[in-house]
Amino acid sequence: MTTEEKIRNQLAVNPIIIYMKGIPTNPQCGFSAKSIGYLNETHIPYAFVNVLEAPFIREKLPSISHWPTFPQLFVNGELVGGCDIIEEMSNTGSLLPLLTAAAPKKAEDEKESLSAQEVEQFVQQGIPDAKVLVEGVGCDLLIIVISEQFADLSLVKKQQLVLATLKDPLASGKLHAVSVKAYTPNEWLDQQLSKEPGLLQIKH
Repeated sequence: MTTEEKIRNQLAVNPIIIYMKGIPTNPQCGFSAKSIGYLNETHIPYAFVNVLEAPFIREKLPSISHWPTFPQLFVNGELVGGCDIIEEMSNTGSLLPLLTAAAPKKAEDEKESLSAQEVEQFVQQGIPDAKVLVEGVGCDLLIIVISEQFADLSLVKKQQLVLATLKDPLASGKLHAVSVKAYTPNEWLDQQLSKEPGLLQIKH
């Protein structure tokens, strides 16, 4: 792949991309730092290329964009401009709508995925005494269920009991790719006590 093909591919697959000196967390020039500040204020995700570490792109891009300096912001494959234009658009309020319109939309199934509270309600309809813990977001969930109904059941039977309560959302696609862990209250207590004492766990 030639340098020009690489650039055109980057522009094609990234709706919002900025070619800059440095990286967003450590810009290497004042203009790049200023531009990144305006982009970050919009809270819209964007891609970036550090031209200091990509000399061929740094050399070739100006002949493609017809813009001699960096940074260079592109939206949907079209050059928006450099720092001055980004600043002006931010000040006039036109930057956010432009980026919002270009930002990738969430998949429909992700929009319609169940919340943790809805998962809990489904499980408790079938297992009324269940305590339900849901970890993760969207469709990538770990569902922990604690109930006396799991007493004397095999691991497979426990999971089948939980999955039966989630039959409808699984069939509709609002819930998929879930992991299930099922415990009796005593098993859950033992599992918690077995964790390394003094280990602080922080979930972001």
